[in-house]
Amino acid sequence: MKNIRQSNVNIHKDAWVEINLEYLAQNIKEIKKGIPENKKFMAIVKADAYGHGASMIAQTMLASGVDALGVSSVDEGLDLRNVKIKAPILVVGAIPLWAIETAAQNDIAFSIFNEEHLNACKQVFERTGIRPKVHVKIDTGMNRIGVRSEDAVEFIKQVQSLKEYIDFRGIFTHLASAEEEIETEKQFERWNSVVNNVDTTGLLLHIQNTAATFAYEIKSNMVRVGISLYGLYPDLPPKIKYRPNLKQIMGLKGRITNIHEVKAGEGVSYSHKFIAYEPTKVATIPIGYADGVSRGLSNKIYGLINGKKVKQIGNITMDQMMFDLSNVDANVGDVITLLDSDSLPLDSWAEILNTINYELTCRLKVRLPRVYVR
Repeated sequence: MKNIRQSNVNIHKDAWVEINLEYLAQNIKEIKKGIPENKKFMAIVKADAYGHGASMIAQTMLASGVDALGVSSVDEGLDLRNVKIKAPILVVGAIPLWAIETAAQNDIAFSIFNEEHLNACKQVFERTGIRPKVHVKIDTGMNRIGVRSEDAVEFIKQVQSLKEYIDFRGIFTHLASAEEEIETEKQFERWNSVVNNVDTTGLLLHIQNTAATFAYEIKSNMVRVGISLYGLYPDLPPKIKYRPNLKQIMGLKGRITNIHEVKAGEGVSYSHKFIAYEPTKVATIPIGYADGVSRGLSNKIYGLINGKKVKQIGNITMDQMMFDLSNVDANVGDVITLLDSDSLPLDSWAEILNTINYELTCRLKVRLPRVYVR
């Protein structure tokens, strides 16, 4: 029997994302097998935990051995604080200067990498008496945000000289192509040129994202794991240290709202991209591209009902899609599963759409309620 919790969003919709918290705990246990015991573990829960619901799953993560949480904005950090999460939180992206005071007041650490950040931290301390918690972000080759590696030693030393009003907690960078060993080695060299030339006593050093956690050893004392928490793999280099046995924690389900028969020669859905060449029993479920299921998947994916695979037919519309149930006994109200951890993996959708699994999990957070099961 499943234990079920449900988020309080859009609960009257006859379709939902199902999140398996037991699989989440198992994935963390598997990942931790390859992480040295002396390294801390940051779980990346930005973008509402990649569409899985950060506020609802953070406690399971922390109970499973995660030490800290990574978010992309102060607002995401506040969402976690508002549900009584007390663990360390780091905003790994850039935050506006006016948000620094809010971050400091709510014990949310954030990234700094320029003089404006230092001045803003000083002003916040003078107004509130709170020393903002910061991690210096180094740009070692991502070319997104961060102090360039050739300027980082001087900047870090400057931050260390300002301890009166800055609580300096860590140094980090982000790998642009962890699946490419040569490019990654270049970033490792830039990273080492910084951390080997500053006093890192008491600081968190983190460079390993999910792929790098599985593949490389480098001077650091914390890893940042994202997509694999949720049972999915990033692109990996040819040689890796270990590959954890993961289970996709996200499922997608919808109840049949209508069943009818289409005559031979009739089309289904907009533009009649599916034509029935024989009498066809068609079922409709209330999931469409506004729920995050791309129209590009039309006529290319399958569902599962009563243990049998059924083909999706016709163009996926904004709010609904149809399936061929000609060879299945089913009734209105029965559940069709579109995604699960066994026979209907999210990666198959990513392959069809020529994109990455990260993007697809994030899409599914738009309108669908999330149900949490064990």
